[in-house]
Amino acid sequence: MKKHPVKFWITFWLISILLLAGWYFYWQVKNKGLETLNPIIAFLPISEQLKKELKATAFLADYALQNDNIERTYLLLYQNNLEIRPGGGYIGSFGIVKVKNGSATKVETHDLSNFDGRIPDIYEPPYPLKETLKIKSWKMRDSNFSPDFPTNAEKAEFFYHQGQGQENFDGVIGITANVLTTMLKITGPVEVEGYPGKFDSENAIVALEYQVEKGFEEQGVERGERKSIMNEIAKEIIKRISGMSFSQKIDVFKALMSDLNKKDIQMFFKEENIRNKVDRIGWGGKVDQNWKDDYLMLVDANLGALKSDYYVKRSVEYAVDLTGEKPKAILKITYNHTAKQKDFMTKDYLTYLRVYAPEGAWLDNSKNFDGVQFGSEFGKRYFGAIVKVPLGTEKTVELEYTLPKGVNDFYDLKIQKQAGINDVPVKISIIDKDKKISEYNFMLNADLILGETIK
Repeated sequence: MKKHPVKFWITFWLISILLLAGWYFYWQVKNKGLETLNPIIAFLPISEQLKKELKATAFLADYALQNDNIERTYLLLYQNNLEIRPGGGYIGSFGIVKVKNGSATKVETHDLSNFDGRIPDIYEPPYPLKETLKIKSWKMRDSNFSPDFPTNAEKAEFFYHQGQGQENFDGVIGITANVLTTMLKITGPVEVEGYPGKFDSENAIVALEYQVEKGFEEQGVERGERKSIMNEIAKEIIKRISGMSFSQKIDVFKALMSDLNKKDIQMFFKEENIRNKVDRIGWGGKVDQNWKDDYLMLVDANLGALKSDYYVKRSVEYAVDLTGEKPKAILKITYNHTAKQKDFMTKDYLTYLRVYAPEGAWLDNSKNFDGVQFGSEFGKRYFGAIVKVPLGTEKTVELEYTLPKGVNDFYDLKIQKQAGINDVPVKISIIDKDKKISEYNFMLNADLILGETIK
């Protein structure tokens, strides 16, 4: 009998163990789902946040692919963040997707300019839609006027049924136009038969905006069909992704994870255990009602400024002084309207800005923030006002306010970002009780907790 060296047997047994482990996990995943992989994920040399995201993804994949003969129906809200709204962007169309045993059994898209005509004109719109846009009645296209996605999801479904929609939904998913850019970065440019040019990650959003606002007329397309090009692009992207290699699909997975963290994809599910999982990982677009320390969320609503958000750049400075008996905050939001002239996409920027602070905060002074509206919701206090930024100009809104007294005991700050607005430079300065100054600079692309406790 041939005698093998020790190295051979070590290699042999390592390969055998890997094959047996792979076989075991294959059957475990097949019989019990992807959550079987959670023990492995727990030992991976990656951040705790990424571990949570992988576990949540496995949970959602098992939910979507379960073979239980139950058909589930989802409402998709397509939000155009070139015209920002509190929930992510103007809703120009919506989709309905039915899924059964891991496969889509029905996919359809509806233009809201047609559908909203079926909704009775009896619903009072929230301030300041009537005052600025002269909207007499609230409709589905404006249903996402809250920064809280669960609130928007329920409101969108309400209006859907008021428009004689017959489906009952198991969940609602909000998707901003940024997701299209993300996918085109991976798939590369796509062409659609009957439409000029190519759509790539650099030009797709603007090219599509031109198509649905002006190009359709030049091509003789009926107004009611002007958004059909979006379906054709989506089909081509899905076709490309289906034909990708495993490593390329990993890139798609990473991109979708990023979009979920940025709130370019937000999810609401009726099933409580699914909804709780999504909310815990931060993919539900929920305003945190349980946070009791310092809090900041800035929420814009484009009010008839066309698609000007494509040109408007924002930056934020937030300074907190904890040295006095009452903690003080100074907030500066700078808007830079980079467009120089009016066209089909832009004009002077007009936004309804709401600043969410801890309940009990008191506004002392403000600049470029006239006609302030005050309110409380989600356990927060908000200050709101209409802000106008002319073409080619820069404007800084400044608020000075007193924070609730308890905030300065053990200071921490949570910032929640608005869906649809990414890459916002933020500068934070904190003066603690001992007059020590701490400064932070970062790009806001996800909800975050500052994590600095000052005693």
